[in-house]
Amino acid sequence: MYELRPRLIHHEVDHLEGLLYTARMRTGVDSVPVEERRQAGRAWAYE
Repeated sequence: MYELRPRLIHHEVDHLEGLLYTARMRTGVDSVPVEERRQAGRAWAYE
């Protein structure tokens, strides 16, 4: 969990600043469909 904490904090700071994850994506990179990101209905697993 400790290695995930900075990512979560950064994610929340982005929300406070009004940024979406798409604002940080490289040009020409497509976003991942929600079905893939959420593992198609299975419980989310952090690895």
